[in-house]
This record gives sequence, C-alpha cells and structure tokens, in this order.
Amino acid sequence: MLNRVVLVGRLTRDPDLRYTPNGVAVANFTIAVNRPFSNQQGNREADFINCVVWRRPAENLANFMKKGSLIGVDGRVQTRSFEGQDGKTVYVTEIVADSVQFLESKGSSSGGQDSQGYQQNRNQNQFQNQNQNQYQQSNQNQYQPSNNQPQDDPFKNNGEPIDISDDDLPF
Repeated sequence: MLNRVVLVGRLTRDPDLRYTPNGVAVANFTIAVNRPFSNQQGNREADFINCVVWRRPAENLANFMKKGSLIGVDGRVQTRSFEGQDGKTVYVTEIVADSVQFLESKGSSSGGQDSQGYQQNRNQNQFQNQNQNQYQQSNQNQYQPSNNQPQDDPFKNNGEPIDISDDDLPF
C-alpha cells in the first residue's frame, strides 16, 4: 500500500508553532496549491490544504517562512477524529509532512513583499548581472583560437570514424 503526497504551494498564513507537554515542536500550516487547469471564466483556482510538521522541521518552518512563502511538502495523508466542544465527533484530514523544502529565500516571496525586499532582490540581481558580465568579458578571448596557429583538433570532422576503446569512455 502506498500513501505519499508531494505538494508545492504558498503558505496562506504564518505557521502556527506550538509545543506538546513533552516539549516536542509541532507546526500547523495551510498551503494554497494551484489547480493545473482554469475554470469556465478562465481563472485558476486553488486548493487550500492543511498540513502539520513535527520537531526540528516545524521550528525551521516557523522561523524562516511566513505567509506567501513558496514551499514544497513531502508527506502522507492522515485522517483523525476527536470529540468537539459540542460533543460531536470532528473528522480532520491533513498532510503529515515528513519534510518541508524552502523553495525561495527568506523574505523573497511575491505575496506581501515590501519595497525593501524588492530593493534587496533588485540589488542582488544587479550584482549577479555584473558578475556574469565580468566573467564573459574575462573569458571572451580565452577560447578564441589565434589565426596564426595551426589547428590540430583530433576530433575534427573529416568523415572518418574515431578509433577509441570502450575502456576509455567515462560512462
């Protein structure tokens, strides 16, 4: 039998971190997962899925992720029941996460990003572009052959098969 769930979505609210009487951390959270199709009006709908994670991953989630953060959840579906305050049995279906992956850095979520986060991301992108330009400029002439040197390329396509042993192949 198989009970496996893999989800990617955004947190709908900040994770709710609590501790059991024995001191074990548990975080409850809900993620919005877009459906892969559009409705009749052309809009994409989302499912809001309740999840729970335990111990150290629960503390990490609460400390580093917030409402709007993109996360990946790997876990299993679990159904439980308890007696509500009105005496009726309440059934809960949720995802018990074995692991939670942070799919974007802290503070870079597009849901609720402030101007400071935008400026930080903009500066980071400018820095990456400058580094890429410097790399391209420094390596621009490195691999260009000189016209005054003869080209002795052993793999030059002259129509003949290459004589190579299977032992020499890296795979």
